[in-house]
Amino acid sequence: MFSKSTIRVLYVSILLLGFSTSALPQYSQAVDARSYQLGILGGFSEVVRLGVKQLALSEVMSPEEMDDIMPDARVIADRNEVLLYRETDLLVSDLYPADVARGKHVLLVYTGDTLDKYLAIKADKQALVDSGNYSGEARTDIARRFGRLLSYPMPVIEGLIRKQRDH
Repeated sequence: MFSKSTIRVLYVSILLLGFSTSALPQYSQAVDARSYQLGILGGFSEVVRLGVKQLALSEVMSPEEMDDIMPDARVIADRNEVLLYRETDLLVSDLYPADVARGKHVLLVYTGDTLDKYLAIKADKQALVDSGNYSGEARTDIARRFGRLLSYPMPVIEGLIRKQRDH
């Protein structure tokens, strides 16, 4: 069995490949996008169940693609004793490009009260936006909180924030 640090390194490596099936063409034609997405979901469900991650995100998908995989996604979640939340308006922070999930859906994979924590970060961001205070340290704090909820190591969180600010 892999150690938590090994699983985190593998996870971060997969994450840094991106939030789309754009990496898919490097595989043979036998790997279809649906199978790839379900495989990723299965792996993330296991690491959430094992407590390596608090929250994992599926690949971003069109609403139609998400509709298609939902029955099998539920089977995977049940098998791994995790919960799913179909997010149609993913929290936008300085971790990822603002348009990474625009018009797309993503599954949040979690256990316990993690969904409440995610929704609290989202609400806190909206309150900052509404008050005109979503800038500087407050904006960075939202990204860091989201990154910690995703169980990213702090150097990865800071690197993702820097990458977005450089673009």
